[in-house]
Amino acid sequence: MEQYDIAVIGSGPGGYVAAIRSAQLGYKTVIIEKYDSLGGTCTNVGCIPTKALLDSTHHYAEAHHKFQEHGIKLDQIELDFSQMYKRKAEVVSKNTGGLDFLMNKNKITRLKGTASFVNNTTLKITNEAESIHITAQNYIVATGSKPSTIPGVEIDKKRIITSTEALSLNEKPKSMVIIGGGVIGVEMASIFNRIGTQVTILEYADHLIAAMDHDLGKNLQKILKKEGIDIRLNHAVYKTESSDSEAKVFFKDKNGAEDQLEAEHILVAVGRSPYTKGLGLENTEVQTDERGFIKVNENNQTSVSHIYAIGDVIGGAMLAHKAEEEGVLVAETINGQKRHIHYSRIPSVVYTWPEVASVGYSEEYLKKNNIPYNVGKFPFSASARARASMDMDGFAKVLVDPKYGEVLGVHIIGARAADLIAQGVIAQEYEVTAEDMFRISYAHPTYSETLKEAYLIASGQGAVNI
Repeated sequence: MEQYDIAVIGSGPGGYVAAIRSAQLGYKTVIIEKYDSLGGTCTNVGCIPTKALLDSTHHYAEAHHKFQEHGIKLDQIELDFSQMYKRKAEVVSKNTGGLDFLMNKNKITRLKGTASFVNNTTLKITNEAESIHITAQNYIVATGSKPSTIPGVEIDKKRIITSTEALSLNEKPKSMVIIGGGVIGVEMASIFNRIGTQVTILEYADHLIAAMDHDLGKNLQKILKKEGIDIRLNHAVYKTESSDSEAKVFFKDKNGAEDQLEAEHILVAVGRSPYTKGLGLENTEVQTDERGFIKVNENNQTSVSHIYAIGDVIGGAMLAHKAEEEGVLVAETINGQKRHIHYSRIPSVVYTWPEVASVGYSEEYLKKNNIPYNVGKFPFSASARARASMDMDGFAKVLVDPKYGEVLGVHIIGARAADLIAQGVIAQEYEVTAEDMFRISYAHPTYSETLKEAYLIASGQGAVNI
């Protein structure tokens, strides 16, 4: 029976980062993955392919709606749906190939198969050819999550689908109803609306991207509606039906009035559940909560001291970069180092256009907890850079402690928000004040200047630039 220092179960962002860091620290490391390619949901059917399609459809929409104003005239614009999806697949392939290279470079053993605990110390790995057993001094569970559904909605992967199936469609759908207005829902809505699909979002809450500052969701709703997406808030879906050619979704509004819609596809985007099927946790002393997430302490250690868990499988924000941070934390904790993750300082991003990004506390959280704050808000429409690029939707919003100037939260909806938010993360991680943030020099003209102006306003000064 082969013995390892560290065995990592799952090769998503959390798993492969944990394996690489473990190997860098000198541990004999093995990574177990049941699929042919490494990278997990994020690389294969999540973050990476979605961003590839978001970029492709963004270019297509720009060519249709903005190029002429830029002085670029095209006689005919055609959508090659197959090529768009082919490019997406090529992007995924290059990323998974890069992971293969990193495994080899760091001398990490790779085993293909489904991993299942026999007991607290032994792991069984089964594939189509064989079953083997291994042991490790430490285990890191990084099996991720799978799409959830709701009562009355059965995912058949043909007409009633998830984002996974949406990334592998053979042809452009004429119509699509998306159940859920969270991150996945609005990104999928953007992709298909841009290429001419009639898209409707049904959201149970009273605003989009409910986990983020509500100002962001309200502004995003206006933008998406302007682009032609039908958004229905306060709607509860209770049933779906499907046939060979279409699907139906049945729902109620906040007053209880019932209605239904028909579409080529119903896309279910109501969150994700921990993936522990077949993991054999029942053969260990590892504990899970009522929703099936693995319970861990501040070091991501389960109730079995040498078994750790990271990423989506433990709940919290289901973000690739959150899982990566936890992977490094666990490897370095095993190594005797002292690491800590400030979860409130992990940014969230929505890759619509304009992008949405957030870090720290929302205004709703500060109000609920009676925490005093000042608001600084500056629109992209007043930015010279945004006017030059015709990307004037959105704003930068900062929340600042009125006494000490501590940056409590940064919330952006606008061009390149996904990149701009890194500045807010730095401000929070190193406890830089709002005054420090507006006194540094910002290149002009840039989108980042919207943040400088927001810091100035939050600090009691007026805007100084455009």
